[in-house]
Amino acid sequence: MDARPREPQTKRDSRARSQSPLVVAIDGPSGSGKSSVSRAAARGLNAAYLDTGAMYRALTWWLLERGIDLADADAVAQAAPGCPIRMGMDPLAPTVAVGEVDVGAAIRTERVTSRVSQVAIVPAVRGLMCRWQRELIAEATSRAGAVVAEGRDVTTVVAPDADVRILLTASEDARLARRARQTHGSVDAGAIDATRDLVLERDRVDSTVSEFTSAIDGVTLLDTSHLDFRQSVDAVLAIVENSWGTAGSG
Repeated sequence: MDARPREPQTKRDSRARSQSPLVVAIDGPSGSGKSSVSRAAARGLNAAYLDTGAMYRALTWWLLERGIDLADADAVAQAAPGCPIRMGMDPLAPTVAVGEVDVGAAIRTERVTSRVSQVAIVPAVRGLMCRWQRELIAEATSRAGAVVAEGRDVTTVVAPDADVRILLTASEDARLARRARQTHGSVDAGAIDATRDLVLERDRVDSTVSEFTSAIDGVTLLDTSHLDFRQSVDAVLAIVENSWGTAGSG
């Protein structure tokens, strides 16, 4: 993997820079808002931003382009280490590339969305991604002093020692509405129905490899069912301030 994180354009204030590097890990089910909220929180903290789910999507896109049978776990595991994923971690303009190809739009298509779980469930892939993601987190904190990493397993496997760990949750109705708006640009009955099977299947597959509905010790649970976007971001920033600020001042 040739991953080259970009340094955020702004720096944290002098109080924050005088403290140790900050790692914020955010997990949650599909449609919980973790990607958009995490990115905005990273901007608020002047931190780098890592979307770990985008890495799985980029790998899925690459495997499909190469004609790899995603139902063949051995073939997927054998090919995966050769995928040249490059992550741009500036929260103002995060990028995802495979080699020199910008795949930011391609990895959000139905073609990839409907297949990514087949790749993510392969144990060898999860181990590989975990190693790559830890390397990116370490490099980002070295460059920028702080990073917000979000995605499945981040709070429990990828960064269990993160300074702040948050599990975002939301009701099924809220998650379906958010995903329908994101995918179809609407929350009418048709859009919700078109989204339901995909979200519930993603939940089913994810539940076989990780726990994402309840917070383990040390992870703060944040239910965003009745929070709008800005309120959700503010709640995350408050958790960071209360957790890391207290630790940093002690």
